[in-house]
Amino acid sequence: MIPHLLRPSCLCLAVVATLAACARAPEPVAPGDVVVTGPRQGQERGDAAPALPPTAIREAARSFVAVVAQVEPVAEAVCRERSPQANCDFEIVVDDRPGVPPNAFQFLDRRGRPVIAFTLSLILDAANRDELAFVMSHEAAHHIEGHLARQREIATLGAAVFGQLAGAGGGNSDAIRTAQELGAAVGARTYSREFELEADALGTIIAARAGYDPLRGSEFFFRLPDPGDRFLGTHPPNAERLAVVRAAVAGL
Repeated sequence: MIPHLLRPSCLCLAVVATLAACARAPEPVAPGDVVVTGPRQGQERGDAAPALPPTAIREAARSFVAVVAQVEPVAEAVCRERSPQANCDFEIVVDDRPGVPPNAFQFLDRRGRPVIAFTLSLILDAANRDELAFVMSHEAAHHIEGHLARQREIATLGAAVFGQLAGAGGGNSDAIRTAQELGAAVGARTYSREFELEADALGTIIAARAGYDPLRGSEFFFRLPDPGDRFLGTHPPNAERLAVVRAAVAGL
């Protein structure tokens, strides 16, 4: 579970106060028990956002609340168009734990409602509203495309195949269990890049429909470490992601 969630529908002053506290007194904490599917997946833990003047904090809070107000209804409309059987009632929340590095992620709550969470440091780190909108749209796209369920299915299949191979090779119960864990990890990572590119493409459409510039928003990639072309890497290279965004914009 994610502790300390602030709903952006609350007064903007509450977000301002929490942003200010985050900027003043960062404290390293353990990551929450969440499924990370955002553009910052796998990022090493680092320092929290540096102290910012009150005017910058207030502007960041206003920007976030404004982006939520514009993107959320569009994401829900696209969800109903493309995945009518899915729960399209998005909840946008803020993970206000101090010291947590910039991140955004999508998960389902216990009732199956899709939740998109932003860390305070990411809100402060965004250069403009287009970047916030693109990240929010990207996370919504993961749910619309059913990536969490598809990833679980692939991981389960990988575990079954690797386990059967270990058993056929004469492995004991420990060896089979280890093979199943490896198979699940390989299966889950095999399509993670494909899922990210799908979310970039659909996220581009959502952001554009909400009135934001997805190309400007995708510049967020260039402030991230480029994952390159690592074997079984969870994210595609930044240049490949930008190419997908450009192609999606050209097709609008």
